[in-house]
Amino acid sequence: MRNWRARLVTRVLHTWFALSRGMTLGVRAAAFDADGRVFLVRHSYVPGWHMPGGGVERGETFNQALTKELREEGNLEISGQAELFAVYFNSGTSRRDHVAFYRCTVRQTAPKRADREIVESGFFALDALPEGVTAATRRRLEELAGHRAVSETW
Repeated sequence: MRNWRARLVTRVLHTWFALSRGMTLGVRAAAFDADGRVFLVRHSYVPGWHMPGGGVERGETFNQALTKELREEGNLEISGQAELFAVYFNSGTSRRDHVAFYRCTVRQTAPKRADREIVESGFFALDALPEGVTAATRRRLEELAGHRAVSETW
């Protein structure tokens, strides 16, 4: 369950997005290193461990947004081509939010230092995920592994 501060921040941001955009679009990635470990982040403003990602800005392609978010949240560079896995309706956030979910292989150019947005990050083996991984993150990883049918909602 998300705390009241996280709900307030989410509501304020999406109210702003509703006024400035017709629909909100986001990207997230299951970003794997050469050893098959997935990169996860813990934000300062919402609880739990998440896959890196963020909003797609006006005039920005999904690929540009993905590249930017991976760089900002983890000092990550995509190796090869990111693969679009699915597009989800994120009804838990708003009735207008959609998330493009990618799978990619990455390399980290430098360790990510904690900042105002990302308080902790790292690569984790799929059988040794940190405590507090969100249910949505677990569902996406299960879908990628073929252990769960791909959903239409985040």
